[in-house]
Amino acid sequence: MSTTSSSQPLTYKDAGVDIDAGDALVERIKPLARKTMREGVLGGIGGFGALFEVPARYRQPVLVTGTDGVGTKLKLAFEWDMHDSVGIDLVAMSVNDILVQGAEPLFFLDYFACGKLDVDTAAAVVAGIARGCELSGCALIGGETAEMPGMYPDGEYDLAGFAVGAVEKSAIINGRDIAEGDVVLGLASHGVHSNGFSLVRKCIERAGSQLPATLDGKPFREAIMAPTRLYVKSVLATLEAYPRQVKGLAHITGGGLLENIPRVLPAHLAAHLRAGSWPQTELFAWLQSTAGIDAREMNRTFNNGIGMVLVVSRDDAEAVAETLRAHGEAVFELGHIAPRGDGDAVVVA
Repeated sequence: MSTTSSSQPLTYKDAGVDIDAGDALVERIKPLARKTMREGVLGGIGGFGALFEVPARYRQPVLVTGTDGVGTKLKLAFEWDMHDSVGIDLVAMSVNDILVQGAEPLFFLDYFACGKLDVDTAAAVVAGIARGCELSGCALIGGETAEMPGMYPDGEYDLAGFAVGAVEKSAIINGRDIAEGDVVLGLASHGVHSNGFSLVRKCIERAGSQLPATLDGKPFREAIMAPTRLYVKSVLATLEAYPRQVKGLAHITGGGLLENIPRVLPAHLAAHLRAGSWPQTELFAWLQSTAGIDAREMNRTFNNGIGMVLVVSRDDAEAVAETLRAHGEAVFELGHIAPRGDGDAVVVA
């Protein structure tokens, strides 16, 4: 009796899922994750759930959570085979978000999904995630790698990240004390970060073969793919030195300066920013010129050179700025807080 192909045994690998590749990736990840360990971690990678004990130095800890992805920046990572920095982006988007409440990032979880697992590519991405965790002082204590045949085109993947931090209840930053006359400080970005890439990709398409060789002293692709700046250590050091002086923080992500600063302002106040108070880099100048958009559209699409905003009282502004500079930040005085009236919450003039 002959055996037909329909009666042959089918393995999970035949269906497109390679368990051995997944195991190999876990082994590659373990030493990367170990480098991120910190106080509070109980156990390591490989269990069903990750355990973390909030450090005893917190008297009334409030947990702060954030989740995000990398967006269509991944399309360029696939096209250009540049996977080593998007993991940093993934961490930064979440830890910078929880930082604005004054929270110290404690641990991070990642989700990597693909159609067919390429161990080298996935390991490069996770190495970036681990590096981002190191730079922000949080532990990579778990995650998920999902190989789902037919869900993603060959060579593509998706990422999601989840950060958990803690802040003393009495030290939560909520913008409630922001007042007229306060100063708005801006911290320079590393470039586009991880927002606005649908427009970035359109600009690259429009430019065609006329792409610049370099932008801001970097090869074009490196300038475009520069990872999101992690502000955690510099801002936490500043909050430790000036625990009451920083009244508000805003992470400048999708929606730019015009949409993110209002999220931390009382409804009756507005931020008045001085046009030209921070430099426009070659990268953003190229994007604006190629897209043919005005300054307002730049400031509501991209971070436009400012990745984090702080609101402080006039008396404390210089001391706070100097502390941030001492921790490696480029700091600009962008403007001040004024009554809003019937106007916009952010005015750039």
